[in-house]
Amino acid sequence: MSLRVLVVDDQGIVRAGFAAVIDAEEDMTVVGEAADGAAAVRLAGELAPDVVLMDVRMPELDGIAATRLITARPRAPRVLVLTTFDLDAYVFDALRAGASGFLLKDVHAAELLSGIRVVASGESVLAPSATRRLIGHYASGPGVRTPDPEAPAALETLTAREHDVLRLIASGLTNAEIAGHLGIAVGTVKSHVNAVLRKLELRDRVQATILAYDLGLTRPNARPSPA
Repeated sequence: MSLRVLVVDDQGIVRAGFAAVIDAEEDMTVVGEAADGAAAVRLAGELAPDVVLMDVRMPELDGIAATRLITARPRAPRVLVLTTFDLDAYVFDALRAGASGFLLKDVHAAELLSGIRVVASGESVLAPSATRRLIGHYASGPGVRTPDPEAPAALETLTAREHDVLRLIASGLTNAEIAGHLGIAVGTVKSHVNAVLRKLELRDRVQATILAYDLGLTRPNARPSPA
């Protein structure tokens, strides 16, 4: 069964370009296009896409607000934000709003298609280097909230190893890198990641990363200390 994709961007040429790349794949189909956030919210409800490719800066309703409305619905599609990273001051807020990851607008076709498949499978798209840049960029800005002093209580359900895994997720490491850092199998890392998400009631690694920074478990551009 083909993955159903909704393409959202206020520039027609950009929508057409992404749509052409996606429709060329046997396992994907573009079910609709939207030029603003309001239309994206409406079409997401009408067309039931699996993945929404979401621009951030748009008229009527921006991508952050649209993402928040779309992901708040039952059986919501996954949202993959497309942005010009160095110019866009709203990506972190988009992730908070429920996006499952982000890619740069000049992404290669293969990376775009891979990103769609990844988020459709329930995972998140956060390249390690981009994660560190993003968090570092927003760490001292208004996009990061002051940690709730009661929030650390939510971490009491985690084991010591799960604490380690959460911290390393927030540092931008992949499962394979976490496995190498901790000296455990990749399959074991996956189990720990799933446990962290389940216990903290988080949707994916994006939310885990945001929570870890909110609670001060790691700091911008911090490199993991030896295990």
